[in-house]
Amino acid sequence: MTMLFVMGLGLVVASLVLVAMAVGPRETAGVSRSLAVLEAMDNAPAEMTVELDPPFAERVVEPLQQRALAIGRRLSGGNAAERIRRKLDLAGNPRGWTVDRVVSAKVIAAVALALVALALTTVMGTAVGLRVLAVLVGLGVGFFGPDLYLYQKSYDRSQQIKRSLADAVDLMTISVESGLGFDAAVQQVARNTEGPLAEEFSRMLREMQIGQGRGEALRNMADRTDDADLRSFTSAMVQADVLGIPVAQVLRVQSKEMRIKRRQYAETKAQQVPVKITVPLIFCILPCLFMAVMGPAVITILDGF
Repeated sequence: MTMLFVMGLGLVVASLVLVAMAVGPRETAGVSRSLAVLEAMDNAPAEMTVELDPPFAERVVEPLQQRALAIGRRLSGGNAAERIRRKLDLAGNPRGWTVDRVVSAKVIAAVALALVALALTTVMGTAVGLRVLAVLVGLGVGFFGPDLYLYQKSYDRSQQIKRSLADAVDLMTISVESGLGFDAAVQQVARNTEGPLAEEFSRMLREMQIGQGRGEALRNMADRTDDADLRSFTSAMVQADVLGIPVAQVLRVQSKEMRIKRRQYAETKAQQVPVKITVPLIFCILPCLFMAVMGPAVITILDGF
């Protein structure tokens, strides 16, 4: 029995040794391989690790934007893309703004402002009705906020075009009368001036360089703006191009009309000042004036009684 016990113990030990010899190198090789991969990843350039470690924008922002885009398309309607594209053209196509990004931004902003309103009202301990009203206001402001931003951008851009159009037409008139062609005169305006009007003239020249006609390029420029003076100018130049009227003569007439319109616009703004100042005068200035003038008299009368 002792001999059998010793032989069985020896066989068990031998089997354990064989198992350890069989498994040990593989585990060591697997660990070594994992360490080698980690070291290679640390030493690899950023271009090779992009596929294995995508940035935060691709992992979180893009899926969130796609979901918000799907919801926004359902809420906006079928013709929303055309309306937003028109707003982007009037706003000058801000860098990074596309139709899909605007639609998704409306949904994300609505949800974010609603959550902010809910959190603030919860912290302040307001009533349930006011809390619901604040959430609804946050939804509305967030959903229509990008539209209001684009409207303000288009309005500011239109005002800048209105202010700089007369000077641009004067510069074109001087350039044409000095011997340059219309295209060269437009190039001088685009090169020597700044602002949205210079950008539109530069884009018009690029469209003409890729094969569009002058009349079509002028119409496209008028369609990208909502300024009546610029539309009138482009219509006159298109008619002059079609009928063969000398460009210098048309530009001279347009320059004179632009100066008259700019003076009339300045007079209109000056006449609006008394009307606009009435509201702050009544609600802000006059109460303070009455308090400063009548306050001591009221105090004296109260002391007398």
